Amino acid sequence: MNISKKILGLSVATLLSCSSLLSAKEIKIGAVMPMSGPLAAYGQVTDLGVKLAHKLQPKLKNGDTIKIVLLDNKGDKVETANATTRLISSDKVVAILGALTSSNTAQTIAIADKKEIPVIAAVATGDKLTAKREFANRVCFSNAFQGEVVANYAISKGYKTAVVVVDQAQVYSLGLAKAFQKKFKSKGGKILKKIKITSGDKDFKAVVSQIKQINPDFMFLPLYHPEASMIARQSKQLGLDKPMFSGDGVANQTFIDLGGNAVEGYMFTDFFDYSNPPSKTSADFVAFHTKETGEKEMNSFTALGADTYNVLIAAMNRCEDPTNSICINKEIKKTTNFDGVSGKITIDKDGNATRSAVIKEIKNGKAVFKAIVNP
Repeated sequence: MNISKKILGLSVATLLSCSSLLSAKEIKIGAVMPMSGPLAAYGQVTDLGVKLAHKLQPKLKNGDTIKIVLLDNKGDKVETANATTRLISSDKVVAILGALTSSNTAQTIAIADKKEIPVIAAVATGDKLTAKREFANRVCFSNAFQGEVVANYAISKGYKTAVVVVDQAQVYSLGLAKAFQKKFKSKGGKILKKIKITSGDKDFKAVVSQIKQINPDFMFLPLYHPEASMIARQSKQLGLDKPMFSGDGVANQTFIDLGGNAVEGYMFTDFFDYSNPPSKTSADFVAFHTKETGEKEMNSFTALGADTYNVLIAAMNRCEDPTNSICINKEIKKTTNFDGVSGKITIDKDGNATRSAVIKEIKNGKAVFKAIVNP
């Protein structure tokens, strides 16, 4: 009798276990990243963060398996729109991570918002990115905060005059320039000139000559790394030796490789510094990154990529049905004091993150931590 009960008990347990396995399903998450083209340096390091976070947490608490569907937008708006549409229509993803730059991310959000698919941006800092977009979210700070950090730092260093070089083709650049100018002026600083360039420009000798003649205390370059590195190199060639400061658009090793000696002393804002992990969670992830890649240094975009994935998984785990995109979006916006790889993250009802910023300086070919700035 006892043996029969034991056999029956084991059979029921086995059935329940099998039932649980059978009920577990695969859920697709989309990712839109520039894996090739001029912005590939950003896409590759951000995607690495997503992949590492997925490797550490490939399943939800209920046993469902997560599959990431990555599409390359080549840094292009049309490619971004096509990739977003395909992820939603063909791949049936429940959420999308990406698409890095503010211009491309805005394309993804515009399409996903109509389809009620939540988007979590890793490093899109445009101030209006989430405005009137219910399904838009991000784990990075905005240009308004980043611009204020630069302005405050410049004033603290005694810089009273500045020239701003802005990329008129990039929402990121325009927004960051505007935020910086407003705060710098309010602190008593003076903008001597705002010079417009366009992404893809290669010859900046006329721009450099103009700045040399104006003679500001420092230069603010809210640009991406290709243009910023060339301006730095051509400034050195023409003997323009002024402090240069950028936003997170130059926060990658490619900028240093392209700029060489010309970017020595260059300062920029960033989200994270691997040598100063803010928590055990962060330190553990940096160690895992080193173990998996063999690289000691970890890019801040890798940390932010991991945070988009981890914030999303946490939100999905709080939903009774983790495929319900509306529930997922609501839970993302309830993210409070989240223990992220890049630090503590709180996301408000508009999808914007409150978080700290880091200031770095390039010394001996390396980006070195200078200070942390809290909101």
